[in-house]
Amino acid sequence: MPLQLQPFFRHIKPPNQTPSTNLIPPKPLNPLQTPPSSPSSPPIDHLYISQLLSRPDWAVLLNHDLSSKTLLLNPSYAVSIFQNQQNPSHAIKFHSWLSHVNPTLAAHNSVHRALRNTLHRKGPALLSVDLLRELRNLGFRVTEDLLCALLASWGRLGLANYSAHVFCQISFLGLSPTTRLYNALIDALVKSNSIDLAYLKFQQMAADNCVADRFTYNTLIHGVCKVGVVDEALRLVRQMKDKGHFPNVFTYTMLIEGFCIASRVDEAFGVFETMKDSGVYPNEATVRALVHGVFRCVDPSKALELLSEFLDREQEQERVHFMLACDTVLYCLANNSMAKEMVVFLRRVLGRGGYFPGNSVFNVVMACLVKGAELRETCDVFEILRKQGVKAGIGAYLALIEVLYKNEWREEGDRVYGQLISDGLISNVFSYNMIINCFCRAKLMDNASEAFRDMQVRGVVPNLVTFNTLINGHCKDGAIDKARKLLESLLENGLKPDIFTFSSIVDGLCQIKRTEEALECFTEMIEWGINPNAVIYNILIRSLCTIGDVARSVKLLRRMQKEGISPDTYSYNALIQIFCRMNKVEKAKKLFDSMSRSGLNPDNYTYSAFIEALSESGRLEEAKKMFYSMEANGCSPDSYICNLIIKILVQQEYVEEAQNIIERLSMAGFLIA
Repeated sequence: MPLQLQPFFRHIKPPNQTPSTNLIPPKPLNPLQTPPSSPSSPPIDHLYISQLLSRPDWAVLLNHDLSSKTLLLNPSYAVSIFQNQQNPSHAIKFHSWLSHVNPTLAAHNSVHRALRNTLHRKGPALLSVDLLRELRNLGFRVTEDLLCALLASWGRLGLANYSAHVFCQISFLGLSPTTRLYNALIDALVKSNSIDLAYLKFQQMAADNCVADRFTYNTLIHGVCKVGVVDEALRLVRQMKDKGHFPNVFTYTMLIEGFCIASRVDEAFGVFETMKDSGVYPNEATVRALVHGVFRCVDPSKALELLSEFLDREQEQERVHFMLACDTVLYCLANNSMAKEMVVFLRRVLGRGGYFPGNSVFNVVMACLVKGAELRETCDVFEILRKQGVKAGIGAYLALIEVLYKNEWREEGDRVYGQLISDGLISNVFSYNMIINCFCRAKLMDNASEAFRDMQVRGVVPNLVTFNTLINGHCKDGAIDKARKLLESLLENGLKPDIFTFSSIVDGLCQIKRTEEALECFTEMIEWGINPNAVIYNILIRSLCTIGDVARSVKLLRRMQKEGISPDTYSYNALIQIFCRMNKVEKAKKLFDSMSRSGLNPDNYTYSAFIEALSESGRLEEAKKMFYSMEANGCSPDSYICNLIIKILVQQEYVEEAQNIIERLSMAGFLIA
C-alpha cells in the first residue's frame, strides 16, 4: 500500500505564522548580560554600557554609576565590558576613563589583553580629531598603555602606514618616544609585513634617546625569519649579543623556524643543539617549530627519516623533548595521510622512554589509521594504547567501529562497541546521535534502531537530529514505511520537521520511483512554512528526468529560479543529460549557455553527455571541439571522458589524433584503458 505522508503532517497543524497581537511583549533576555559572580554583585548590562558610552555625557554617567556602586571595578568586570563592546571607540573611551579613575586596574594584564583583542576584533579603531578633542576636554588622555594596544591592533589589521603616521604625531598626544612605544610600533610593522619600515624605525631609536632591548631584536629577528632571510637574522643575533642582550628561547625558536622556511634543515637542527649548549631550555613551541618546519620544507618521507634520527638522540638526552616531538610527528603524519608510516613509527617509539601518546593525539592517530592502514594493524594499535590507559574519545571509537562494520568485521565491531559503552562515553543525546549516525553510515539500521530504543529506555530524550538521522538512514535503505513511523513519532514528541527531514523523505521516495508521492511531500513542506532549497529541487528534477518527464523537470527549474534559488551544476546536468540522450542537442546547448551565463562551470558529467550525443549523431567535429574546450573552461577531463573521446576517434579512424591525445594525457599522469 503506498505511503500517505499527508495525514502524518496534518494531524498536527503547521505553526501559525500570524504575529502575536499581544501589545505588551515580554521583555527579552539580553543575551549579552553576564550573570552575577555572587549574590551581592549585580550583573553587567552591556547594552546599557554601550548606550551610555554613545552619549555626550558618558563620563559623568560612568562616574555616577561608580559612586552609586552600580558599576563595580575589578578585573573580571573590566574584561567583560571590553569583550562586549561592538564599537572600538567605546573601548577607547572606557579605557581612558578607567585609566583616570583606577590606573592600576587599567594596567592589569588581563584588562590590557581584553582591550587589545577588542580593538583588533572590532577595529580598526582610528584616533579621530573629534575623539581626541572629546577626551582632552574631559581631562583624559591617550596613555602609553592605550597607544600600545592600538598599535598592536593596527599591526594585526595590516595598517603599517597608519601606525607609523600616528607614531610621528605622539607629541600631540602628550607622549614622548620610549623603548616600549618603539617596540610596539616595530612589532606592528613586522606583523603587517612592513620589514623595511620596521628597520627604519629601529634605526631612529637612538635619535630619540631610546635603547633597543632584547624584545626589539627578537621582533626584528622574527620579521626576517618569517620571510626566510636567516643570514640577516644571524647578524641581528650577533649585534644583540654585542649590546649585552643574549638570545632567549624565543630567539632560538624563531631562528629554527627561519632556517626551516629557508629549507636549511641541517642548520635548524644545529640551532636546537646550540641553544641547549648555551643553557637555554627549549620549550614546547621550539620542539613543535622544529618538527612542523622539517615536514614543511622537505619531502614527508625524508622528514620522518631526519626526525627519527633526531628522536634517537633526544631519547638519550631529554625525555620531555622526545615525548613532545613524538606527539608532533604523529600529528604531521596524520596531516600528510601517512597511515602506513604512522604504524611503523608507532612500533618504533611506543614504550621507549615511557612514551605513549596522550588522549588527544590518540584520537588523531585513530582518525588517520582507519583511513589508510591495514585494519588488523589499526585494531592492534587501538588495543595496545587502550591497555596502556590512553583514553580514546567517542570520535576515535566511532571511526573504528564504522570501518569495522563496513568491512564486515562484525564480531570485532561489536567488541569495540562494547568497550565504548563500558567506558561510559554514551550518556546524552549528543553521544547517542553520534552512535546512531555511525550505524546509519555503516548501513546497520537494526543497530541504529536498537540504539534509539536504548536511549529512550535510559530516559534520554531524542531531539530532531536523532529523528532526522534515523529517517535519512531508513530512506537510503529503502525502508520508507519505517521512516513514516519515525515521522509519526517525531510529531508526537512535539518536534517540527525541518528541511533535512523533508529532503530525506523526498529523496527516499524518489529512490524507489515514487515520484508523485515525493511531489506531494514537496507541497506539504511548503504548507509547513519550510522553503525548499536547491538540494530538494535537484532531487525532484533528476527523478522526473529519470522517468522521462522532461516537461515537469523544466518547470521545476524555472520555478526555483523564480523563487530566487540559484540552480547549480547538478540542476542543469540532469536536464542536459536527458536532452542529450533524447538526441535533442540544441535544447541541451541552450541550457548549457544558460548555465554559463549564470557563472556556473560545466563538469565532466556535462561534457560527457554532449560528447556522446554529438558523436552518436555524426557531429564528430563538434564533439572534438567540446572536448578541447574543457580545460579552457576550467574543467580537466577525467579518465572516463578521455577514454570516451579516444574510443570515438579510433572508431572513426582518426588513429593519429587519438594517439596524440593518449601521449598528452600520459604525460599529465592519466591512465588510459
